Amino acid sequence: MESVQIKDFLQYRFLSNVRYAPDGKKAAFIVSQCNEEENSYESRLWLYDGELRQLTDLGKENRYFWENEHTILFPAVRSADEKKRADKHENFTSFYRLDLRGGEALHAFTLPFAATWIKKLPNGAYAVLGYIDANEPNYYLMDREEREKAEKRYADDKDYEVFDELPYWSNGEGIVNKKRTALFYVTFDDATQKLTVQRVTEPFFTIDTIETIGDSVYFLGDRYIERRDLTHPSLYEMDGRTGWYRKLRTYDGLYVDRIKAVGETLLMMATEGKDMGLNENVDFYTVDRKTGALTMLYENTESLWNSVGSDVRFGGGESMIGVNDRLYYITTRVESSHLYALDLQGNNVPIATEIGSIDACAIHAENDEALFIALYEGSLQELYAKNLKTGALRRISHFNDDALKDKYVAKCEPLSIESCGVPVDGWVLLPKDYGPNRKYPAVFDIHGGPKTVYGTVFYHEMQVWAGMGYFVFFCNPKGSDGRGDAFADIMGHYGDVDYRNLMDFADAVLKKYPAIDPKRVCETGGSYGGFMTNWIIGHTDRFCCCASQRSISNWLSFNGISDIGYYFVGDQNKADFYTDHEKLWDRSPLKYAKNVKTPTLFIHSDEDYRCPLDQGLQMYAALVDRSVPARLCMFHGENHELSRSGKPKHRIRRLTEITNWFEKYAKE
Repeated sequence: MESVQIKDFLQYRFLSNVRYAPDGKKAAFIVSQCNEEENSYESRLWLYDGELRQLTDLGKENRYFWENEHTILFPAVRSADEKKRADKHENFTSFYRLDLRGGEALHAFTLPFAATWIKKLPNGAYAVLGYIDANEPNYYLMDREEREKAEKRYADDKDYEVFDELPYWSNGEGIVNKKRTALFYVTFDDATQKLTVQRVTEPFFTIDTIETIGDSVYFLGDRYIERRDLTHPSLYEMDGRTGWYRKLRTYDGLYVDRIKAVGETLLMMATEGKDMGLNENVDFYTVDRKTGALTMLYENTESLWNSVGSDVRFGGGESMIGVNDRLYYITTRVESSHLYALDLQGNNVPIATEIGSIDACAIHAENDEALFIALYEGSLQELYAKNLKTGALRRISHFNDDALKDKYVAKCEPLSIESCGVPVDGWVLLPKDYGPNRKYPAVFDIHGGPKTVYGTVFYHEMQVWAGMGYFVFFCNPKGSDGRGDAFADIMGHYGDVDYRNLMDFADAVLKKYPAIDPKRVCETGGSYGGFMTNWIIGHTDRFCCCASQRSISNWLSFNGISDIGYYFVGDQNKADFYTDHEKLWDRSPLKYAKNVKTPTLFIHSDEDYRCPLDQGLQMYAALVDRSVPARLCMFHGENHELSRSGKPKHRIRRLTEITNWFEKYAKE
């Protein structure tokens, strides 16, 4: 039996964006795979109608929208003119229409802006979301000559940026200063080929979430200049027959997650954040569609998303769908993500509770079936169907059967402890060819978040290390998701009880598995796990080496540099940036760099605007200054998602760097 190799992820196929057609008789989804030679990902559209079949083959189809039960719209750049415009960085979106009854995909229409979402309305018009620059809000109205002038202005300014608002950049999006997500009302006459585009929202308004009920389009967002405040979004209604819209209400002091339609009822998921700030789990409200007034439907303390960590996903999908009188949603419970349903009477029931991770779902109640993409039984992603009446689960696809065939895939051995009065659940992977009479190195892997979880799902990097002869162990300390608000709350206490939970878990692993050589235990983590790695090396030298990835080292500098820093730092540290300097510095790993003795590798990306490069550089410089062995590997053009969706060659290099660092210090 062979070991899982670093490059094996190039053969994995990643599933995403499963959606039923309006008639529920078929569903589409995306299948993606790495292309090492092109250093990119190829994505193709697939159909499930009782059987699986591939619909497209250019490898660029990573988004699509059901137009009706027979046709799919997807954005693409196919013609010579489109390629020329794309090469010039012109903002436009060409949609192609694929008729599932036969024929090739044909050009449908081209929108004069970068579209991100489209929905056909009952009268045949389209509601469309797209990016605009508030400095050039009428770009979409310009003719070719005016656009060329605008593009020249952008080209002349390419060597510098002007920031005059917060946030000025965003992870995965780049510079977002004066960038907004706008709503457009679009009509297209197939007979005359006449396209009419009307921007609905004003230039400085940005949309966060949108939903349709019949002829009404509801959208929620915020108008801001200079600084965005997440706690006063406004709800609007647009008449889908005319494009006219009105404001329903502004919700001061409310964090809103999203709005969703359940039949003719509009729901809002929101919280005041009084107990846990912006990380507090949201409640369910019904919305008065005339006034915007909220009525509590269900008080909730559990997660409303899938926070189970893994590095074998690419692309997303729906996590919340309203069907008939029920809202189906993905929620993380303990170490798994499940599917639940909430009805309009406030009854909340589990639908799919298998151990693992549901990554995206689609529901069609008339078929009594839920489709979802999931990581089950230690395997890679596949498509599954769940009978809503009987609860029977069946696997539909076998895209990844060959990827792990004849490979050693370590099973997750559970280990739960109590630490500081809270439960800490974790797991241990045994090394390949394990024998109890030998001594082995080990890797302690700490998750990000902190409000996420580790579970028993397949994790590529961990399986690589287990295949190389390492024990691998990981756990969910206080601050993690899956156990409600109280367990996830570490506001003002980062590096406190969570650190003690982690160290207690490490002690428990070493006690239960005496084959682990305590002098050859490595440690790594990313994001919050990177923060914790930086904290660990300043508070103990028990690990032979560490790898700190996309980390936080200094809350004071993080405040002004991270895309979320200006509101996250004060919220999560229960501190005022302008008056509580000592408190923020006390919780900054950089303060304790003088204590570090552990050889440490730092992994960062120059376009990571969530945990920016400066955070790793500060910690790295402090270690080198004190003659502690250190190395920093910085990736150009990557962001906070390097380990999960970075360019294939960069993902190979990242995992190689970490593995080589472990081998250097943990080998006998």
